[in-house]
Amino acid sequence: MGLIGGAIGAGVSAIAGIFGGRAASKAMKNIEKDLNQQQTENQNWYDRRYNEDATQRADAQAMLSRTEESIRQRNRAAAGAAAVGGATDESVAAAKAANNKVLTDATTDIVVNAERRKDAIESQYQAKDAALRAELNDLQRQKAGQVSQAIQGVQQAAAGMGGAF
Repeated sequence: MGLIGGAIGAGVSAIAGIFGGRAASKAMKNIEKDLNQQQTENQNWYDRRYNEDATQRADAQAMLSRTEESIRQRNRAAAGAAAVGGATDESVAAAKAANNKVLTDATTDIVVNAERRKDAIESQYQAKDAALRAELNDLQRQKAGQVSQAIQGVQQAAAGMGGAF
């Protein structure tokens, strides 16, 4: 009776190890699928944000609109002052040139800020990507450990069954 009980115990142990390994493997596949989805979403976020046109962003458009309106007002004021005060065409042209420089400076500021923003987006993307890759690597190590444990469990159960007979 002891031999049969030992053999049954070893067989149950082997079966439990196999089913436990399959359940762990299924859970790890789900985790891996989720991590891969996160990587895809991170890549899509990066592609969308990194490649957007900084001059088309709402904040940049608002700043450019305010600057252009201010320039129009200043140009009208300069033209009005010239008409009333008899200013030369050169002085009106100089005022318009100065106002256009303001618009150029505003656009330059947008471009400089866009480069800083791109650097921040790239840093954030790389940090998240590295974290996701590390999690996937850990998961692969866990899978390898689970396979090794399952094989050892089956070998021990087989040895136990062999010893029982």
